[in-house]
Amino acid sequence: MVMLRGFLVLVVFFLLGEALRLLAALPVSGGVLGMIMVTFTLMLRGKVSDELAEASRGLISVLVLLITPGVVGVFFIVDQFTGYWTTVVVALVVGTLLSVFTTLLLMKKVAGLAEEGSKHD
Repeated sequence: MVMLRGFLVLVVFFLLGEALRLLAALPVSGGVLGMIMVTFTLMLRGKVSDELAEASRGLISVLVLLITPGVVGVFFIVDQFTGYWTTVVVALVVGTLLSVFTTLLLMKKVAGLAEEGSKHD
């Protein structure tokens, strides 16, 4: 039951993101907007509920299934990339490096905050 409540929270934020996207005519996915809203909500609360943590763990374990449809879609439109392979490869490499660098900075910050928190105890 705990995981179901967590999924309900995620679905509600997804729907809020979709509503915001439609109302504001934004060119961003409703899921992305919903996750941004979840992030700000968690930042304001300062903690993650057990329900949301449990649902997130469940989703992380099947994350590859969320990526697969996009990869399959690219397989069927590969001929449309003719003449654009350099751009695609540069975008993939730069995007990967930026995501790895951002993750590194975030982990250093989180580790530093955790270290500071343990010193104050």
